[in-house]
Amino acid sequence: MSSTGDKVKGMANEAVGNVKQGVGKATGNDKVRAEGVVQEKKGEAQQAVGKAKDAVKKGVDKA
Repeated sequence: MSSTGDKVKGMANEAVGNVKQGVGKATGNDKVRAEGVVQEKKGEAQQAVGKAKDAVKKGVDKA
């Protein structure tokens, strides 16, 4: 997957995770809230992978 694809999927997962956390908190559903936390962290990790791919590509392009 491209760096842009990783970053986009990461942002989407982070957004969905935030929504799940809000729904879980509003409804008192700890399971949904916890799923939201996990999904948000997954999104953050995906974005980090995308940024790392960009950094590597820029480093290779300079060489």
